[in-house]
Amino acid sequence: MKKVSVVTGTRAEYGLLRWVIDGLHHSQTCDLQIVATGMHLAPEFGSTWKAIKADGYPIARKVEMLLSSDSPVGISKSMGLGMAGFADALHDLNPDLVVILGDRFEMLSVAAATMIANIPIAHLHGGELTEGLYDDPIRHAITKMSYLHFTAAEPYRQRVIQMGEDPSRVWNVGGLGIDSIVKIPRMERSELESSLGFTLGQRNLLVTFHPETNTGNSVAAQMNELLCALQQTDASLIFTMPNADTGGRTLFDQISKFVAANPDRACAHVSLGQRRYLSLLALVDGVVGNSSSGLIEAPALQVPTLNIGARQQGRLRADSVIDCGAERGAISTGLERIFSPDFRKSLPQVVNPYGDGGASVRIVEAIERWTPDRVSKRFYDLAISPDKVRTQTEEAS
Repeated sequence: MKKVSVVTGTRAEYGLLRWVIDGLHHSQTCDLQIVATGMHLAPEFGSTWKAIKADGYPIARKVEMLLSSDSPVGISKSMGLGMAGFADALHDLNPDLVVILGDRFEMLSVAAATMIANIPIAHLHGGELTEGLYDDPIRHAITKMSYLHFTAAEPYRQRVIQMGEDPSRVWNVGGLGIDSIVKIPRMERSELESSLGFTLGQRNLLVTFHPETNTGNSVAAQMNELLCALQQTDASLIFTMPNADTGGRTLFDQISKFVAANPDRACAHVSLGQRRYLSLLALVDGVVGNSSSGLIEAPALQVPTLNIGARQQGRLRADSVIDCGAERGAISTGLERIFSPDFRKSLPQVVNPYGDGGASVRIVEAIERWTPDRVSKRFYDLAISPDKVRTQTEEAS
């Protein structure tokens, strides 16, 4: 049995990893070890490690790293604390492979400790761009520390290869978020409203706005512009709270004050959980903010997205995504377009660049076929072997 550690630090990341975890949990060749860290362990973010256990997956280790600070100094200290904790966890668990998704600072700590321990890393959702975040260079750094690569689209696969990774270990499997849309049964409207403790309106918007961490823009000013624009709409508003990024707690306060001033048409949740989130996503008239879910999952449900600011700049997007600046006039104009009958008529024809599901199965099958080794990587030089870079479809083989 291959020991495979899957590390997760946030509610959204666990949602993406859910079916990879499930596949490894039921695998006949892999021994799953879940390591929970970061926001999962913080009461202020909902102690979402409990959701992992509620889904029936045992947690092998918890690694504390999230301090009560979202300043650059605080986050850097969290990373140091995390690296020390993961060094101990990896020593005790001794996995053959560590699975990491994405680009957050928690995962950089995991990757660094894993690399030093000479344990291969399988990296999910590499090759993407989010130019408004310091997550962007973190993602690319993790790519260079990783051995197996599973990307969400062919352009991302080509970018990972461009970074010197061997094409034989880079697969385009599609977006992981689509799998939950396919697999999880959604709530009816009445059940969802009861669960939320909130009555949906004639028009509804799902709002998630995270800090931009690499642009120098004031996150408080951007949120103020968004809230001013939302104040002018007649839509009911369901906020999901931001991640533990630099400046995130400021946004918490602004959202809480807005909801308190508009209790009849606004509510906020630290964590909705997968089933409630996807059920709500399928029912709303649009997604507003700068979450990756608006670019990856929303198009799969033919739900339009108003993507605000630079956080997701560089990512592939469907025609259902409208981009605008973090300024109230631009946001209001974007909302008008989301609600316009002509735009909504085009939604059934939208093609999602992240595929139509099956990514988790492809990843698990590739891990099951993989023979554990701890050999050093060689830089794959395109100038020497360009003919070997072939286009892969969604088959991870």
